[in-house]
Amino acid sequence: MEYVLTTKDLCKRYKDFEALRGLTMSVPKGAIYGLVGRNGAGKTTLIRLICGLQSPTSGTFALWDIPGDSGEIAAARRRMGAVVETPSIYQDLTAEENLRQQYMVLGRRDFETISALLELVDLAGTGRKKVKNFSLGMKQRLGIAVALAGDPDFLVLDEPVNGLDPQGIIEMRRLILKLNREKGITVLISSHILDELSRLATHYGFVDKGKMVREITAGELPAQEHLEDYFMDLVGGGQHD
Repeated sequence: MEYVLTTKDLCKRYKDFEALRGLTMSVPKGAIYGLVGRNGAGKTTLIRLICGLQSPTSGTFALWDIPGDSGEIAAARRRMGAVVETPSIYQDLTAEENLRQQYMVLGRRDFETISALLELVDLAGTGRKKVKNFSLGMKQRLGIAVALAGDPDFLVLDEPVNGLDPQGIIEMRRLILKLNREKGITVLISSHILDELSRLATHYGFVDKGKMVREITAGELPAQEHLEDYFMDLVGGGQHD
């Protein structure tokens, strides 16, 4: 099997706190991989490491079999798109202007493709409306459009449905499924909401206190009515600090 992302014994320490404690995982090419864990379990830390925003204390990771400490990792990361914590968008610009900015950062001059990208994320009708007047769901979808500006093969989304209303959650789910099924993009989604992930993920990794507890496929997930019990059995009952 071909893997887009692998990690082995990945650790990240901040002074006296270990955010990741020997985390090992594998994300298959073509998967929608749900990274599941409570708030503070280490999900965002993992994403920041693979995106190059921080460096691991120890352990290794690889993108398309290219080690994270290799000189070729920057080229591998150009095949990634990511929305980490909050979308990187300009509030006083329109959706199109935001994408033009990102295209210029990437050295792209084919601005005529922006309209198709806006249509893909269901923002084609926003016109001159500034982002500060968008709903949260619209902002999240624009953040994904910015992450897609480099035509990535791998998309990383950190808690993409956090704070969204039911309609916003449905729209986000449809978009992720479209990107995976129609564009062939491998997607890694971090979330603490297993019920929502169960509606779209093909693979799961359960993280607790910085460690991988279990990796399974969608076929190994319990029936919908038993999801909460399954989640609690794996990661326990309390909140992390």
